[in-house]
Amino acid sequence: MRGFDTFQESLFTTVHLESFVPKEHPLRSIKSLIDDSLNNLSGLFEEIYADRGRESIPPERLIRAQLLQVLYSIRSERQLVEQIHYNLLFRWFIGLTIDDTVWNHSTFSVNRDRLIEKDVIGNLFEEVIALARQKDLLSDDHFSVDGTLIRAWASQKSFVLKEKDDDDTGDSGRNEEVNFKGEKRRNKTHISSTDGEALLAKKGPFKEAHLSYMGHTVMENRNGLVVKAAASQATGFAEREVAAQLLSQLPGKHRKTVGADKNYDTKDFVKACREMKITPHVARNDKRNGGSAIDNRTSAKPGYKVSQIIRKRVEEPFGWGKTVGLIRQIKVRGVANVNSIFTLTMIGWNLIRISNLGEQCA
Repeated sequence: MRGFDTFQESLFTTVHLESFVPKEHPLRSIKSLIDDSLNNLSGLFEEIYADRGRESIPPERLIRAQLLQVLYSIRSERQLVEQIHYNLLFRWFIGLTIDDTVWNHSTFSVNRDRLIEKDVIGNLFEEVIALARQKDLLSDDHFSVDGTLIRAWASQKSFVLKEKDDDDTGDSGRNEEVNFKGEKRRNKTHISSTDGEALLAKKGPFKEAHLSYMGHTVMENRNGLVVKAAASQATGFAEREVAAQLLSQLPGKHRKTVGADKNYDTKDFVKACREMKITPHVARNDKRNGGSAIDNRTSAKPGYKVSQIIRKRVEEPFGWGKTVGLIRQIKVRGVANVNSIFTLTMIGWNLIRISNLGEQCA
């Protein structure tokens, strides 16, 4: 007998969100990992939200929601909130019941400065790394470094002279016509009126320049996990300077190795590595003026060749972050905000890697 196409909800229901999530769903293991990490930050959250007043939205829920935005390539916080309204999987992951009211998208902006001030995302990153160390997934001896350009949330039209002509009133509308062809525009003389910390940068000779930031990572070579991450201005020197800073934060005073591409073959970077007891397995750039900073004795060792093979994997988190995550063109402004989103994206990469490695070991 044919069934009738009618819709009538029950007055009461006893179905739990848990029952909608398949047992083999990959978010289950990721949720377990992120919950363990967030639990370790409970004291920090108590410190941040110690002021009297109305009860806040739990910061753990905001962070889980932002992590979903990274994992599911959700373009904006407006779209994220929209999906939380009707997506039962998202509600379960965040910690909301079917009856809970979803907050307004502006809540993310209101809480962002507070979380950045206390470096909550940075602390969460370290907690995730601590979990990986407990599971014996990290190498403490062999690493790779690299950097990538991140497009800023600012147009080329916004890149104007720092000292504009007083006669230029800019009354031609919101999206005024700007002809900058043939004009020499440099970071010393120009600044973005939209994002003053974004700098003009390009990937190499004959490439198009864009307003950008830089993302930097240190990867351990055993399983390709990112153990250090940071964003900076694209100054042209930041790639090596920030890499040296991140390497100096690695635990232990024992000798280590670091693989890198030809951009790191400079005397200053190689010297900084050696002072930290880190052997620089940097790709030789013999065409550089003065020759390579890497001596023949270093490049002849078998470990150097292994590092050069493995260090190419350092590109994988960047590729994932730009195709799946949020760093192809960042939608926040300022180094602090960019650093927060970049670090959260690397947290997402690490959680997926740890989850997959756990399944392989099971």
